[in-house]
Amino acid sequence: MTSLSGHHAIVTGGNSGIGAAIALELAQAGAAITIVGRDREKLRSVGEQINGACLAQADVTQPQDVEAAFAQARNAHGPATILINNAGAAMSAGIASVTQQQWRDAMAVNLDAVFTCSQTALPDLLQADAGRIVTIASTAGHRGYRYTAPYVAAKHGAIGLTRALALELANTNVTVNAVCPGFTDTNIVADAVKNITAKTGRSEEEARKALASHNPQKRLIMPQEVASAVLWLCLPASQSVTGQSIMVAGGEIM
Repeated sequence: MTSLSGHHAIVTGGNSGIGAAIALELAQAGAAITIVGRDREKLRSVGEQINGACLAQADVTQPQDVEAAFAQARNAHGPATILINNAGAAMSAGIASVTQQQWRDAMAVNLDAVFTCSQTALPDLLQADAGRIVTIASTAGHRGYRYTAPYVAAKHGAIGLTRALALELANTNVTVNAVCPGFTDTNIVADAVKNITAKTGRSEEEARKALASHNPQKRLIMPQEVASAVLWLCLPASQSVTGQSIMVAGGEIM
């Protein structure tokens, strides 16, 4: 069973990078798509590639925005059957210089929004024959990295939330999983490269190699690879896979 025909997938942060790749992958499998994001122009750019996509401009750190976006999605395509919690952001700083606001901002987008979106979508998902929640976490949800304490803490929390929800919903038709990419060729990595070059004087190529070195395959993960893992978890045949955090990291040891 490789089709998502009849499904409606909401993808947060679907206007670029991994989120855009996921939206395109699920659309190609037959799902109706709602893309949620803050940047209207980026939403339009991805939406132009998906026939009938619902574009919901929203900040997922704001519960009222989530409510409005999910209502817009329901009006466009009916009840959601798949939720992809992809919206996220990373910043780099030593723990001594992290401000309270930076800490809260990291939690808001990488963890609080996962809770808010999951809770908001749950009534619809429980009515689906095969409801799905897939959260894009990170290898940072399983191990530590220097200078990214808020991001690491939030992603650990996202995986913990995934496991708790999976058990709570085990007697329903809803599965809850996380996908954990290693360093992926997205804007987050591009920003990390800029930060490394600015602070260390290394070239862009050297900075990219340093990030890729975490992967035993010595390369950055491609967004499409993450999207393929997400698609597998969304298929009806994956009903027995729940509470898992699937690594897409080239064998990186946790």
